[in-house]
Amino acid sequence: MTRGTTLIKGGWVLPMTDREVYDGGAVLVKDGVVGAVFRAGDTLPEAETVVNATGCVVMPGLVNTHCHSPMSLFRGLADDMPLASWLNEHIFPAEAAHINPETVRAGALLSCAEMLLSGTTTVCDGYFYEGEVAEAVVETGIRGVLAHGVIDFPAPGVPDPSVNVEKAAAFVEAWKDRFSLITPSIFCHTPYTCSEKTLSAAKEACRLLGVLFQIHVAETEDEVQRLKEERGISPYQLLDDLHILDESTLLIHNVWMNNGDMDLVARRGATASHNPGSNTKLASGLCPAQALMDKGIHVGLGTDGAASNNNLDLFNEMQVTAKLHKAYSLDPVAMDAWTVLEMATREGAKAIGLGGSIGSLLPGKRADIILVDMNKPHLTPTHNPVSHLVYAASGADVRDVFVEGRQVVKEGRLLTVDVDSVMAEVNRIAAFMG
Repeated sequence: MTRGTTLIKGGWVLPMTDREVYDGGAVLVKDGVVGAVFRAGDTLPEAETVVNATGCVVMPGLVNTHCHSPMSLFRGLADDMPLASWLNEHIFPAEAAHINPETVRAGALLSCAEMLLSGTTTVCDGYFYEGEVAEAVVETGIRGVLAHGVIDFPAPGVPDPSVNVEKAAAFVEAWKDRFSLITPSIFCHTPYTCSEKTLSAAKEACRLLGVLFQIHVAETEDEVQRLKEERGISPYQLLDDLHILDESTLLIHNVWMNNGDMDLVARRGATASHNPGSNTKLASGLCPAQALMDKGIHVGLGTDGAASNNNLDLFNEMQVTAKLHKAYSLDPVAMDAWTVLEMATREGAKAIGLGGSIGSLLPGKRADIILVDMNKPHLTPTHNPVSHLVYAASGADVRDVFVEGRQVVKEGRLLTVDVDSVMAEVNRIAAFMG
């Protein structure tokens, strides 16, 4: 028996290195990484801890490529309205009135708990007071690519927008190499809320610090049309003119793209986050995700914040993705289950710059693993576990969760924080919002 080892055996193992399912397989975890993956009939090693996964799917943890975790505080606060009204009349005023370090920490704890309990082991996040989000990530044990927000008007924690990039860079410097589960980043809100000077300065800071640059882009038709009228170019052309598009840039939403925009993004090697739940709820439109992938662009799935989704369940996002693209294209084979599952795992990991360390159960990668309990009425019989994961399962079906080999969810219970206390604190804060 080797100390520090865990053997997860039984069930259906989905390594996500290819499109195979190992029925009755096993996964060995050693020192926080995947040690080996076994097929049925292979001789299994002894391990210090053995987890019986019979009746479960064993797979990589899900990767949420876009979230504003503190915005769980605003879940259900403003619904059924256009994005501009939602932002300008409700969300921005609520943030000005209620966002501070204490509330950011509480909202982030709630979101991290929700994500871990529903099988998300990595989140790519962007907000203000992101240091408080980082503390919540440390406390809960989720993995995070965490970005400090940049916007060209007074924002929570940054009352003077002239120092917005400086503040973001300071966050990166404070958290780089500080905690193994945190990769810091910088997030610019949009090309229309950040000046060209700000966009360029933020990207240059990312280059100097060696981190990912994130930005919302082409989320609405109005945004694209406005720039076309003012400058005669698309948002992607603007970003390229500023030398922002490259392999370390994550483009979020990408709803209103034309073929030329897609070709440009593909040439530059930038990646994309597809947020169909949020985009359709706000009636922004649908990202041409399949066309992006056909051009070789890495596309992951994101929930966006709970204020516009209104949950952070990536299983729900997978189902929405598959069905919307089939309906939009009138093609029943579009966005098949394997493709969507890859977007939620290995392709999402590549999109946020972590493809070499997470996203599949390849030996040597970090052991971010979830067990999905298929012994449920809505998942019976299990003719095809991959189909069930995309079309029938939900985050509530997740039984166990491991992040870097450490078990953080066991039998549906979060082991790292008291979820009831977290919810009580968020409810206390929400009572002041009216």
